[in-house]
Amino acid sequence: MKYIDNTQVERKMGKRLLINNIAKLFFLLATLFGIAVLAVLIYRVVADSMGWIDKDFLLNKLSTNPERAGILGAIYGTLWLMAVVAPATMVLGVGTAIYLEEYAKKGKFQAFIQTNISNLAGVPSVVFGILGLTVFARALGLGSVVLAGGLTMALLVLPVVVVASQEAIRAVPQFLREASYGMGATKWQTIKNVVLPASLPGILTGVILALSRAIGETAPLVVIGIPALLIPLPNDIFDKFTVLPVQIYYWTVDSALVAEYANLAAATIVILLIVLFVMNSIAIIIRNKFQKRY
Repeated sequence: MKYIDNTQVERKMGKRLLINNIAKLFFLLATLFGIAVLAVLIYRVVADSMGWIDKDFLLNKLSTNPERAGILGAIYGTLWLMAVVAPATMVLGVGTAIYLEEYAKKGKFQAFIQTNISNLAGVPSVVFGILGLTVFARALGLGSVVLAGGLTMALLVLPVVVVASQEAIRAVPQFLREASYGMGATKWQTIKNVVLPASLPGILTGVILALSRAIGETAPLVVIGIPALLIPLPNDIFDKFTVLPVQIYYWTVDSALVAEYANLAAATIVILLIVLFVMNSIAIIIRNKFQKRY
Protein backbone atom coordinates (compact mmCIF):
# COMPACT_ATOMS: atom_id res chain seq x y z
CA MET A 1 0.00 0.00 0.00
CA LYS A 2 1.41 3.38 -1.03
CA TYR A 3 1.28 6.31 1.37
CA ILE A 4 1.25 10.01 0.51
CA ASP A 5 4.63 11.64 1.00
CA ASN A 6 3.77 14.98 2.63
CA THR A 7 7.23 16.38 1.97
CA GLN A 8 7.00 15.69 -1.74
CA VAL A 9 3.46 17.06 -1.86
CA GLU A 10 4.52 20.30 -0.17
CA ARG A 11 7.48 20.67 -2.53
CA LYS A 12 5.28 20.21 -5.63
CA MET A 13 2.59 22.44 -4.20
CA GLY A 14 5.09 25.23 -3.60
CA LYS A 15 6.32 24.93 -7.19
CA ARG A 16 2.77 25.04 -8.55
CA LEU A 17 1.91 28.07 -6.44
CA LEU A 18 5.04 29.83 -7.71
CA ILE A 19 4.09 29.11 -11.32
CA ASN A 20 0.56 30.29 -10.62
CA ASN A 21 1.80 33.58 -9.13
CA ILE A 22 4.15 34.15 -12.06
CA ALA A 23 1.32 33.50 -14.55
CA LYS A 24 -0.99 35.82 -12.61
CA LEU A 25 1.65 38.59 -12.63
CA PHE A 26 2.28 38.10 -16.37
CA PHE A 27 -1.42 38.37 -17.25
CA LEU A 28 -1.81 41.39 -14.98
CA LEU A 29 1.09 43.15 -16.71
CA ALA A 30 -0.38 42.27 -20.12
CA THR A 31 -3.73 43.74 -19.07
CA LEU A 32 -2.13 46.89 -17.69
CA PHE A 33 -0.07 47.29 -20.86
CA GLY A 34 -3.21 47.10 -23.02
CA ILE A 35 -5.02 49.60 -20.80
CA ALA A 36 -2.02 51.95 -20.89
CA VAL A 37 -1.84 51.84 -24.69
CA LEU A 38 -5.58 52.47 -24.92
CA ALA A 39 -5.33 55.38 -22.50
CA VAL A 40 -2.50 56.94 -24.53
CA LEU A 41 -4.46 56.56 -27.77
CA ILE A 42 -7.61 58.10 -26.29
CA TYR A 43 -5.59 60.95 -24.78
CA ARG A 44 -3.87 61.73 -28.11
CA VAL A 45 -7.15 61.58 -30.04
CA VAL A 46 -9.01 63.79 -27.55
CA ALA A 47 -6.08 66.24 -27.35
CA ASP A 48 -5.84 66.54 -31.14
CA SER A 49 -9.60 67.06 -31.42
CA MET A 50 -9.77 69.90 -28.90
CA GLY A 51 -11.11 73.06 -30.49
CA TRP A 52 -12.36 71.30 -33.62
CA ILE A 53 -15.61 69.75 -32.36
CA ASP A 54 -18.36 72.33 -32.48
CA LYS A 55 -21.77 72.90 -34.02
CA ASP A 56 -20.34 73.82 -37.42
CA PHE A 57 -18.23 70.66 -37.50
CA LEU A 58 -21.32 68.52 -36.90
CA LEU A 59 -23.65 70.38 -39.27
CA ASN A 60 -21.36 71.34 -42.16
CA LYS A 61 -20.82 69.19 -45.21
CA LEU A 62 -17.43 67.99 -46.45
CA SER A 63 -15.11 70.68 -47.74
CA THR A 64 -11.58 70.98 -49.08
CA ASN A 65 -11.08 73.80 -46.58
CA PRO A 66 -10.27 72.24 -43.15
CA GLU A 67 -11.71 75.25 -41.34
CA ARG A 68 -15.11 74.74 -43.01
CA ALA A 69 -15.18 70.93 -43.24
CA GLY A 70 -17.92 69.02 -41.41
CA ILE A 71 -19.18 65.47 -41.05
CA LEU A 72 -22.92 65.85 -41.53
CA GLY A 73 -22.78 63.75 -44.69
CA ALA A 74 -20.76 61.03 -42.96
CA ILE A 75 -23.22 60.93 -40.06
CA TYR A 76 -26.17 60.61 -42.44
CA GLY A 77 -24.37 57.89 -44.38
CA THR A 78 -23.54 55.95 -41.21
CA LEU A 79 -27.17 56.05 -40.06
CA TRP A 80 -28.41 54.93 -43.49
CA LEU A 81 -25.86 52.11 -43.51
CA MET A 82 -27.04 50.88 -40.09
CA ALA A 83 -30.64 51.08 -41.33
CA VAL A 84 -29.72 48.41 -43.91
CA VAL A 85 -27.30 46.34 -41.83
CA ALA A 86 -29.48 45.97 -38.71
CA PRO A 87 -32.63 44.39 -40.26
CA ALA A 88 -30.68 42.32 -42.80
CA THR A 89 -28.40 40.92 -40.10
CA MET A 90 -31.21 40.19 -37.64
CA VAL A 91 -33.45 38.46 -40.19
CA LEU A 92 -30.72 36.35 -41.79
CA GLY A 93 -28.72 35.71 -38.63
CA VAL A 94 -31.58 34.79 -36.29
CA GLY A 95 -33.34 32.84 -39.03
CA THR A 96 -30.21 30.79 -39.69
CA ALA A 97 -29.75 30.12 -35.97
CA ILE A 98 -33.37 28.98 -35.59
CA TYR A 99 -33.04 26.60 -38.53
CA LEU A 100 -29.77 25.08 -37.32
CA GLU A 101 -30.94 24.63 -33.72
CA GLU A 102 -34.62 23.78 -34.11
CA TYR A 103 -35.17 22.32 -37.58
CA ALA A 104 -31.94 20.95 -39.06
CA LYS A 105 -31.23 17.30 -38.34
CA LYS A 106 -27.92 16.58 -36.68
CA GLY A 107 -25.69 15.18 -39.37
CA LYS A 108 -23.09 15.95 -42.01
CA PHE A 109 -25.10 18.72 -43.66
CA GLN A 110 -25.69 20.55 -40.40
CA ALA A 111 -22.02 20.10 -39.42
CA PHE A 112 -20.98 21.41 -42.86
CA ILE A 113 -23.03 24.59 -42.44
CA GLN A 114 -21.81 25.08 -38.87
CA THR A 115 -18.17 24.69 -39.90
CA ASN A 116 -18.50 27.20 -42.72
CA ILE A 117 -20.18 29.75 -40.44
CA SER A 118 -17.30 29.40 -37.97
CA ASN A 119 -14.79 29.78 -40.80
CA LEU A 120 -16.53 32.93 -42.09
CA ALA A 121 -16.00 34.57 -38.70
CA GLY A 122 -12.24 34.43 -39.30
CA VAL A 123 -12.22 35.70 -42.90
CA PRO A 124 -10.50 39.12 -43.29
CA SER A 125 -12.94 41.97 -43.81
CA VAL A 126 -11.31 42.99 -47.10
CA VAL A 127 -12.45 39.65 -48.60
CA PHE A 128 -16.05 40.60 -47.87
CA GLY A 129 -15.34 43.90 -49.60
CA ILE A 130 -14.23 42.03 -52.73
CA LEU A 131 -17.37 39.89 -52.51
CA GLY A 132 -19.56 42.97 -52.18
CA LEU A 133 -17.79 44.65 -55.09
CA THR A 134 -18.26 41.57 -57.31
CA VAL A 135 -21.84 40.67 -56.40
CA PHE A 136 -23.65 43.79 -55.25
CA ALA A 137 -21.75 46.64 -56.89
CA ARG A 138 -21.05 45.05 -60.29
CA ALA A 139 -23.15 41.91 -60.88
CA LEU A 140 -26.35 43.51 -59.58
CA GLY A 141 -25.35 46.92 -60.91
CA LEU A 142 -25.93 48.76 -57.64
CA GLY A 143 -22.61 50.59 -57.58
CA SER A 144 -21.30 52.25 -54.44
CA VAL A 145 -24.69 53.02 -52.90
CA VAL A 146 -26.08 52.53 -49.41
CA LEU A 147 -27.77 49.22 -50.24
CA ALA A 148 -24.58 47.65 -51.63
CA GLY A 149 -22.53 48.80 -48.65
CA GLY A 150 -25.18 47.69 -46.15
CA LEU A 151 -25.52 44.20 -47.62
CA THR A 152 -21.74 43.81 -47.69
CA MET A 153 -21.42 44.82 -44.04
CA ALA A 154 -24.34 42.53 -43.15
CA LEU A 155 -22.46 39.56 -44.63
CA LEU A 156 -19.36 40.60 -42.69
CA VAL A 157 -21.05 40.55 -39.27
CA LEU A 158 -23.55 37.75 -40.00
CA PRO A 159 -21.44 34.96 -38.41
CA VAL A 160 -21.31 36.86 -35.11
CA VAL A 161 -25.10 37.08 -34.95
CA VAL A 162 -25.59 33.45 -36.00
CA VAL A 163 -23.20 32.04 -33.39
CA ALA A 164 -24.52 34.28 -30.58
CA SER A 165 -28.14 33.47 -31.47
CA GLN A 166 -27.38 29.74 -31.56
CA GLU A 167 -25.85 29.87 -28.10
CA ALA A 168 -28.82 31.84 -26.77
CA ILE A 169 -31.36 29.41 -28.28
CA ARG A 170 -29.36 26.41 -27.07
CA ALA A 171 -29.38 27.81 -23.53
CA VAL A 172 -33.20 27.74 -23.32
CA PRO A 173 -34.14 24.81 -21.02
CA GLN A 174 -35.63 21.84 -22.84
CA PHE A 175 -38.47 21.49 -20.33
CA LEU A 176 -39.92 24.82 -21.57
CA ARG A 177 -40.25 23.36 -25.04
CA GLU A 178 -41.74 20.13 -23.70
CA ALA A 179 -44.28 22.06 -21.61
CA SER A 180 -45.33 24.01 -24.70
CA TYR A 181 -45.69 20.82 -26.76
CA GLY A 182 -47.64 19.24 -23.92
CA MET A 183 -50.20 22.05 -24.12
CA GLY A 184 -50.75 21.36 -27.81
CA ALA A 185 -48.56 24.07 -29.34
CA THR A 186 -46.95 23.48 -32.72
CA LYS A 187 -43.21 23.70 -33.25
CA TRP A 188 -43.38 27.21 -34.70
CA GLN A 189 -45.69 28.39 -31.92
CA THR A 190 -43.21 27.03 -29.39
CA ILE A 191 -40.32 28.81 -31.07
CA LYS A 192 -42.23 32.10 -31.42
CA ASN A 193 -43.83 32.21 -27.97
CA VAL A 194 -41.32 30.35 -25.79
CA VAL A 195 -37.85 29.95 -27.31
CA LEU A 196 -37.38 33.39 -28.88
CA PRO A 197 -38.59 35.44 -25.88
CA ALA A 198 -36.37 33.43 -23.52
CA SER A 199 -33.32 33.72 -25.79
CA LEU A 200 -33.87 37.38 -26.75
CA PRO A 201 -31.26 38.86 -24.34
CA GLY A 202 -28.51 36.68 -25.82
CA ILE A 203 -29.65 37.42 -29.37
CA LEU A 204 -29.62 41.16 -28.71
CA THR A 205 -26.11 40.85 -27.31
CA GLY A 206 -24.95 39.29 -30.57
CA VAL A 207 -26.66 42.00 -32.60
CA ILE A 208 -25.02 44.69 -30.44
CA LEU A 209 -21.57 43.24 -31.06
CA ALA A 210 -22.29 42.88 -34.77
CA LEU A 211 -23.48 46.47 -35.23
CA SER A 212 -20.55 47.76 -33.19
CA ARG A 213 -18.17 46.02 -35.56
CA ALA A 214 -20.05 47.09 -38.68
CA ILE A 215 -20.10 50.77 -37.74
CA GLY A 216 -16.32 50.83 -37.32
CA GLU A 217 -15.25 48.83 -40.39
CA THR A 218 -13.48 50.60 -43.25
CA ALA A 219 -11.79 48.04 -45.54
CA PRO A 220 -14.94 46.55 -47.19
CA LEU A 221 -16.34 50.01 -47.96
CA VAL A 222 -13.04 51.22 -49.39
CA VAL A 223 -12.92 48.17 -51.69
CA ILE A 224 -16.47 48.85 -52.90
CA GLY A 225 -15.42 52.40 -53.70
CA ILE A 226 -17.29 54.44 -51.13
CA PRO A 227 -16.13 58.03 -51.73
CA ALA A 228 -15.10 60.68 -49.22
CA LEU A 229 -15.63 63.56 -51.65
CA LEU A 230 -18.07 66.46 -51.66
CA ILE A 231 -21.24 64.44 -52.29
CA PRO A 232 -24.90 65.31 -51.51
CA LEU A 233 -26.56 63.92 -48.40
CA PRO A 234 -28.11 60.46 -49.01
CA ASN A 235 -31.91 60.42 -49.08
CA ASP A 236 -32.54 56.70 -49.64
CA ILE A 237 -30.71 53.37 -49.93
CA PHE A 238 -29.91 53.91 -53.61
CA ASP A 239 -27.89 57.10 -53.10
CA LYS A 240 -24.12 57.35 -52.90
CA PHE A 241 -22.81 57.94 -49.40
CA THR A 242 -19.83 58.07 -47.11
CA VAL A 243 -19.45 56.99 -43.48
CA LEU A 244 -17.45 58.10 -40.47
CA PRO A 245 -14.72 55.39 -40.68
CA VAL A 246 -14.09 56.09 -44.38
CA GLN A 247 -13.89 59.82 -43.67
CA ILE A 248 -11.39 59.15 -40.87
CA TYR A 249 -9.32 57.01 -43.23
CA TYR A 250 -9.12 59.60 -46.00
CA TRP A 251 -8.45 62.50 -43.65
CA THR A 252 -5.66 60.48 -41.99
CA VAL A 253 -4.08 59.81 -45.39
CA ASP A 254 -4.45 63.45 -46.46
CA SER A 255 -2.89 64.70 -43.21
CA ALA A 256 0.50 64.13 -44.83
CA LEU A 257 -0.35 67.02 -47.17
CA VAL A 258 -2.48 69.20 -44.90
CA ALA A 259 -1.68 68.96 -41.18
CA GLU A 260 -5.15 70.16 -40.11
CA TYR A 261 -6.71 67.00 -41.55
CA ALA A 262 -5.17 65.08 -38.64
CA ASN A 263 -7.20 67.21 -36.24
CA LEU A 264 -10.34 66.63 -38.31
CA ALA A 265 -9.69 62.86 -38.24
CA ALA A 266 -9.23 62.95 -34.45
CA ALA A 267 -12.46 64.92 -34.00
CA THR A 268 -14.31 62.42 -36.19
CA ILE A 269 -12.92 59.53 -34.13
CA VAL A 270 -14.31 61.14 -30.98
CA ILE A 271 -17.74 61.49 -32.62
CA LEU A 272 -17.62 57.86 -33.77
CA LEU A 273 -16.77 56.71 -30.24
CA ILE A 274 -19.70 58.70 -28.87
CA VAL A 275 -22.06 57.18 -31.47
CA LEU A 276 -20.82 53.69 -30.55
CA PHE A 277 -21.28 54.40 -26.85
CA VAL A 278 -24.83 55.68 -27.37
CA MET A 279 -25.80 52.75 -29.60
CA ASN A 280 -24.43 50.18 -27.16
CA SER A 281 -26.04 51.93 -24.19
CA ILE A 282 -29.48 51.91 -25.83
CA ALA A 283 -29.10 48.28 -26.87
CA ILE A 284 -27.94 47.25 -23.39
CA ILE A 285 -30.95 48.99 -21.82
CA ILE A 286 -33.26 47.11 -24.19
CA ARG A 287 -31.48 43.83 -23.45
CA ASN A 288 -31.71 44.33 -19.68
CA LYS A 289 -35.41 45.15 -19.98
CA PHE A 290 -36.07 41.84 -21.73
CA GLN A 291 -33.88 39.98 -19.22
CA LYS A 292 -36.07 41.24 -16.37
CA ARG A 293 -39.21 40.36 -18.29
CA TYR A 294 -38.25 36.81 -19.17
